[in-house]
Amino acid sequence: MSRALGLAALTVLALAACSRQGEPAADAKATDVPKAMAQANSAAGPPVETKFGTPVKDRVATIGLLNKRNNLTQDLVMKTGEARRVGNVVVRVASCERTLPWETPPETGAFVQVFVEEHADAKAPLAWRTVFSGWLFKNSPSLNVVEHPVYDVWVKDCAMKFPGEEEDPAPAASASSAANPSGSASAAPAAPKPSPAPKPSPSASPKPPAT
Repeated sequence: MSRALGLAALTVLALAACSRQGEPAADAKATDVPKAMAQANSAAGPPVETKFGTPVKDRVATIGLLNKRNNLTQDLVMKTGEARRVGNVVVRVASCERTLPWETPPETGAFVQVFVEEHADAKAPLAWRTVFSGWLFKNSPSLNVVEHPVYDVWVKDCAMKFPGEEEDPAPAASASSAANPSGSASAAPAAPKPSPAPKPSPSASPKPPAT
């Protein structure tokens, strides 16, 4: 009886080991970015600065991440050069850009790198590999697509400012509303009405001549 129980226990352990070898062992709650991913060099080279707009190092990109297994979507808000890990996927933003306010059509883009910890094939060990490295565009998503069976990544915004743009238009709008609650333009002071012309006093009727 004890021998049969021992064989059963060994069988369960062997099956568990096989299962672990066939599936990724990444923790879905893992957030530590591997050093190699955090310092990865982008194919785009160093960011190109221009005389217009916020410096590249101060721009903040918002990247959408979809896990197709559980249909979970989340926004990753990162400064350029920053990397973020969610489970067994790492997203890194090398740079982000948007068109000048007077340029048409408007466009927002970011140079994104995506790394996934997975098996390259059935016999390969679990390892990190680059699944995407390039520019993604908000209004032209078909120009470049992250092709992966589990993860989808796209650009949502690039927070930066250009000369002449208001820092925060809300206070100016609030001040205007407070000064003029009705929301209409202030009218010029009305001109004083002219005084009515004096009415002539009725003249006395002439007396008849004396006889």
